[in-house]
Amino acid sequence: MEPERLRRRLSSAFRVRGLLLRAEAVKYLTETLRSLNEEEFEDVIDKIIDAVEKQPLSNNMIELPTVEAAVQECSQAIDETIENVFNIIGAFDIPRYIYNSDRKRFIPLSMTNFPVPNLFGTARDKAELFRERYSILQQRTHRHELFTPAAVVVHPDDSRSKFQLKTVESLLGNTTKVREVIVLGMITQLKEVSCYLLWTVQIISHSFHSGLYTESCFVLAEGWYEDEVFHVNAFGFPPTEPSAATRAFYGNINFFGGPSSTSVKASAKLKQLEDENEDAMFVFLSDVWLDQAEVLEKLHTMFSGYSSAPPTCFFFCGNFSSAPYGKNQIQSLKGSLKALADIICEYPSIHKSSRFVFVPGPEDPGPGSVLPRPPLAENITQEFRRLVPFSVFTTNPCRIQYCTQEIIIFREDLVNKMCRNCVRFPSSSMDIPNHFVKTILSQGHLTPLPLYVSPVYWAYDYALRVYPVPDMLVIADKYDPFTVTNTDCLCINPFIIHCKCSGWRRRRRRPGISRSKKDGFLQWCSPSGSRAANGSGWNNLKPFVLFAFVPNGAISQQCLCQHR
Repeated sequence: MEPERLRRRLSSAFRVRGLLLRAEAVKYLTETLRSLNEEEFEDVIDKIIDAVEKQPLSNNMIELPTVEAAVQECSQAIDETIENVFNIIGAFDIPRYIYNSDRKRFIPLSMTNFPVPNLFGTARDKAELFRERYSILQQRTHRHELFTPAAVVVHPDDSRSKFQLKTVESLLGNTTKVREVIVLGMITQLKEVSCYLLWTVQIISHSFHSGLYTESCFVLAEGWYEDEVFHVNAFGFPPTEPSAATRAFYGNINFFGGPSSTSVKASAKLKQLEDENEDAMFVFLSDVWLDQAEVLEKLHTMFSGYSSAPPTCFFFCGNFSSAPYGKNQIQSLKGSLKALADIICEYPSIHKSSRFVFVPGPEDPGPGSVLPRPPLAENITQEFRRLVPFSVFTTNPCRIQYCTQEIIIFREDLVNKMCRNCVRFPSSSMDIPNHFVKTILSQGHLTPLPLYVSPVYWAYDYALRVYPVPDMLVIADKYDPFTVTNTDCLCINPFIIHCKCSGWRRRRRRPGISRSKKDGFLQWCSPSGSRAANGSGWNNLKPFVLFAFVPNGAISQQCLCQHR
């Protein structure tokens, strides 16, 4: 490319992003990029500008050292070693990005004037908690096709299906009736019988689309405004957005966390490793009551079945005790973990090949019910970690990155809690799983509930985001098992309340789940409890849950209960 034309394009590309280049910076980039052709130039310059924006900038004038650092970062080969294939990311290790409405970009915390997160949050942290939730949903809604006006209207009917978000300020200044108003706001209750949209005037009538509408969730309210009253015809949730669409707009920012400096979705090598490793399997177990002899017996059965083909990782979700409270709980849990370690050591293939990850439950020892929940204390897990070196005790929730797959695990009895706090319960109560999944993904948050119902550490609320949408969301809940796919995200709850069967019985099915990439392999069982007196099966079970996920496998269900 000719030097003069290259200089003009460089200056133009930076100006589009609100940046200006010093003369020496333009000269340096011209010499560095002159060998590129037209097709390569666009990709390379976008990466360089992204790298520039990641640096702490005092103003929009870009100096030579800043450009040199950006070029060096882009020229370095991405570290895609085995260390980046499988990572367990705790809630307190997730990077925080804040949306900047002026630049229309997410910027890292280090480039803002916000302090480092602290468990003892300030009043500002509580205010920012709701502001950040709102800004994420607002920018996502503005980008949706229904709210994006067409550049050129080919036919008059084409513009009728478009909507426009209104702000409260624009409504309050009107003295005439305003029709077809859509406002994005948060539901909150200021009086016992009246519901309000935060920052708006009173709603006098309302109807709801599908979803679980709770206080503190954000909604799109549609209606008309007249005489300082907002008349609402219908409520709906903000539209969801596939992660591919988010990455297409914001580039390869690593929102998910982990050692990679960019999103693992952009790694061709990790994608190749994922496709080649067809035998990888994750096993999720929830409510593993390690103080029950029946549970330990069924763990023996499970490990025996997997000993010939050890899974990549076992995920144990709490609660880990049937009696969650009492003065002997910690000592009892130590002994229970020791018993589990002894069982694992009896199967050398699993002990050497598999990893073990523990996610605490709401009734396990810890600092109350505030989320995110830290790992089990080291003095409880020290003996287990000595006997099972490939074990990790992580937070609740936590994130799992396997090659290019992104998985969020959350152990909380959330479905019933959200149903109890609904402003209006859905009319189709038989379809609660779909309502629940739609609510979580639309809100972009794991707990769209009032803080007095589901308290969170204000400064760490970002760790509960579900944005961008992951490949899989595992909700280890006491609600009935379900498998729902929404916005290219496979959401599962493998918990089984009751299981009755005679001998070994196996059933398979392939549910109608359409995914853009892969399906998973599901199986679950109820191994704890006692056999029925008549010998016909297992009754009164308080089971753990087994959920096996094979990235390249099929979907099936399996009930594993055995007579003594």
